[in-house]
Amino acid sequence: QVQFVESGGGLVQPGGSLRLSCAAPGTIFSSYGMAWHRQAPGKQRELVAAITVDGTTTYADSVQGRFTISGDNAKNTVYLQMSSLKPEDTAVYQCNAAARWYPWGQGTQVTVSS
Repeated sequence: QVQFVESGGGLVQPGGSLRLSCAAPGTIFSSYGMAWHRQAPGKQRELVAAITVDGTTTYADSVQGRFTISGDNAKNTVYLQMSSLKPEDTAVYQCNAAARWYPWGQGTQVTVSS
């Protein structure tokens, strides 16, 4: 059973930074690329950032210039460096394959509040 393990979330003040990590099983990262999604209370899940197998990255307009997605193929791990955090970034952040869907992991909670 495929299971993603997200970590690195927490409580941070506006303007602060966090780095999220996602461990992907097997060769998912090298086969399909990876993506970060988030879901805020009462809102639909949205795509935040993605990285393809060849390293091409894309971002949602709302995080462009503030978030950076990166990956380590050897470790099957993808990261999301988040800077200049805003209260509206508060959400549960989850990772998944970029070119194929797998069941969601538990995610990691990010709360941006003073």
